[in-house]
Amino acid sequence: MNIIRTDDFESSFLKLPLEIQRLYSTQAKRFRENWRDPRLHIKKVRGLAHVFSFRITRRYRVLFYFQNAETAIFFDVDHRKDVYE
Repeated sequence: MNIIRTDDFESSFLKLPLEIQRLYSTQAKRFRENWRDPRLHIKKVRGLAHVFSFRITRRYRVLFYFQNAETAIFFDVDHRKDVYE
């Protein structure tokens, strides 16, 4: 799976604690290898058509959508209480 990170994603990513940035790398690798990996805890986001989230940790989420069968667009990353706003 190819991943495209938007400018908004990059901006939010740089604001994350360094430990969360490191953990993101592990989860992004899993996503690339098998986006259906159960360790990602992928969920459809209620109220937003075609938008999904996966866990970095229990508290941090990445929001994304599929551009096509081979490419995912990561457009936001933040604490779970803030990312869905």
